[in-house]
Amino acid sequence: MKNKKSMELFRSAPVSQAVLKNTLPAMAAMLMVLVYNLADTFFIGQTHDALQVAAVSLATPVFLVFMAVGTMFGVGGTSVISRAIGEGRIEYAKKVCSFCMWGSVIVGVIMSACMLIFIEPILSLVGASADTWNLTKTYLMIVVCCGPFVLISNCYSNVVRTEGESAKAMMGTLIGNLLNVVLDPILILGFGWNIAGAAIATVVGNVVGAGYYIAYFVRGKSSLSVSIKDFTVKNKVASAVLAIGVPAALGAVLMSVSQIIINSQMAEYGDMAIAAMGVAMKVVVITGMVCMGLGQGTQPILGYCVGAKLWERFRKVLRFSLVFAFLLSVVLTGICYLFTNQIVSAFLTNATAFGYAVQFSRILLTTSFLFGVFYVLTNALQAMGAATAALVINVSRQGIVFIPALFILKMAMGMTGLVWAQPVADVVSLMVAYALYVKISKKMAIL
Repeated sequence: MKNKKSMELFRSAPVSQAVLKNTLPAMAAMLMVLVYNLADTFFIGQTHDALQVAAVSLATPVFLVFMAVGTMFGVGGTSVISRAIGEGRIEYAKKVCSFCMWGSVIVGVIMSACMLIFIEPILSLVGASADTWNLTKTYLMIVVCCGPFVLISNCYSNVVRTEGESAKAMMGTLIGNLLNVVLDPILILGFGWNIAGAAIATVVGNVVGAGYYIAYFVRGKSSLSVSIKDFTVKNKVASAVLAIGVPAALGAVLMSVSQIIINSQMAEYGDMAIAAMGVAMKVVVITGMVCMGLGQGTQPILGYCVGAKLWERFRKVLRFSLVFAFLLSVVLTGICYLFTNQIVSAFLTNATAFGYAVQFSRILLTTSFLFGVFYVLTNALQAMGAATAALVINVSRQGIVFIPALFILKMAMGMTGLVWAQPVADVVSLMVAYALYVKISKKMAIL
């Protein structure tokens, strides 16, 4: 295959070199996603209008649904393709890659159309108030138009890493998000387009990022394919991708659902509480996004080892990744905790919203040091093809545990109870992930 040297990295390079070479670009890519997520809120915050900050917070869960479905194709495709490459089934890997491409296009168009048609009920669902209704609607009406491009960009930022091309995978995310960050101050503040400017910058960034990945395959730099002639749903192509991808996407969708529920529950305490919760989530997501990138970077290596039945190397890669992930998440959590006030002040100037955001951030940071271990274990299970286990973990973290905890803790503690639900879910989901990994590993004779 064209990327034979990259495959040698997976098969025989020193473990630390293999892991770092594949995870560092993935982490950098997720860091750029983080910067892009922060940029909209930051530059909207410079308008000193907390209602616009609240509107972005309300719209974010809806936009995350697009990213979640892109993750479905990306994570599912990565798992299947990496194992297929390890087994030497390159033609099958091409078909899977093409399915991910055209699946993203079809589903993206349908999702965009549905969201535009049902925009009014969606606004009610996310908890938009009379003051934030038009602002949230303006943002969503613009960003949902780039649905297919969001799916493609999120899908192939994962899939390209299956060939060991982690740097190229990073570049698509980097280019798109960097363009978004550059356009934000120009459109929001320079042109005075406010929240509409943030939405337009998001659209342009996603279109350009998707274009980069499409060009990568069209130019023939890859052994994989996005050609329509390789598209098929037969031979377990679709089912294999969806078996792993749906649980991963479900976790992200449930994250959006839970965020919508939090916003609707927070609405009882006013728009400033909603704005504060949105910013607090951005503080803790600094650790979460970087650790998520680390986990995604390890998955192709682990998947290759599973396909090639290199069990000793699998264990060494996982062990190194877990230690690295834990140390990284501890350091990032410490930094975020020490500089919480400074981070929050970049987004909010309203005294009430600022006070809430600092308080909420400190609560959410109590368990963020566990993120690295959680994401590595989750991606290890996905690499092993453990669809049911991945489903259980994702449903637990953002659904079975988290949503009931929201209502129980709200009744017990009021507003702060809504915030404490996430740390509770983090601890329980990590315990579930570890138990399932041990069970599946024994079944596959990895341990």
